Amino acid sequence: MALRTIVQDGDPILKKKCRPVTNFDARLAELLDDMRETLADANGYGLAGPQVGVMRRVFISIDERDLPEDEERPEDYETKYLEFVNPEILSTEGEILQYEGCLSFPGRNGAVRRPAKVKARAFDRNGQPFEIEAEGMLARCICHENDHLNGVTILDRAEYFYEDEEDEEEE
Repeated sequence: MALRTIVQDGDPILKKKCRPVTNFDARLAELLDDMRETLADANGYGLAGPQVGVMRRVFISIDERDLPEDEERPEDYETKYLEFVNPEILSTEGEILQYEGCLSFPGRNGAVRRPAKVKARAFDRNGQPFEIEAEGMLARCICHENDHLNGVTILDRAEYFYEDEEDEEEE
């Protein structure tokens, strides 16, 4: 495994649409492993292929569905990850306007409307299909990362922004 460089604001790769994954092989497994390590190092919640310079329809997300709501993370909690290859959002329900950030736009947080619930279909690293129903942060992440695969960023979706520095000044 290796850390990959996260593509930053201004790089034209973030505006391009990704191609489907066609080979479920060792290269894909290595990419997913590298993305997992990169995401953990960056302390993020999700990471898409174009954010590490790979124009394929793949993203990963942290999976915290087993954590009790409104409780602190236990010290011994082991982070779990979901891998989405060639994802497709099947349905959405509701709508929530909430701030979100992006590893490719550090320090910028946008108020983005996202579905409250999503149902998605994807493949795992071995080419096995799966479906997932998600709500809350995971639903938001699935939509956010799927946007990256279509060349859409929070700069396109946000109704307004605040910079981290502004938030610190207010405090």
